[in-house]
Amino acid sequence: MSKRSAISFTRRAPDNIAEELIAVLSSKTSFEFKPLFEIILLNLRERNAAGGGEEMLRLRAYEKLQGLVYQGAVKRTTIGITKKYKGVATRMVVLRAEMKAVRTACNDRALARAAAAN
Repeated sequence: MSKRSAISFTRRAPDNIAEELIAVLSSKTSFEFKPLFEIILLNLRERNAAGGGEEMLRLRAYEKLQGLVYQGAVKRTTIGITKKYKGVATRMVVLRAEMKAVRTACNDRALARAAAAN
């Protein structure tokens, strides 16, 4: 068994799916997953950020949504077999600010790289 190196490199890049999930769930409306995913997919296609296949995006969006439910940022209501998701307003404000900070930092890095290349 090989030993993992002590050196690691991580950089948080903007997460387009999470940004769209937070943007859509910040409204006061509750959604079932299928209509929620359709809205997210349309928004990602408008931004030209819908890379990969639709099924892979669906899986990633569902995984992100379940992570938000686990964090307490989204409330899941189950009625029979129907599950509806609604964002928790106070938590959504915090997540939006975090996403905006990550996006700004990424844009700043890209500008710095472009300036260094010239």
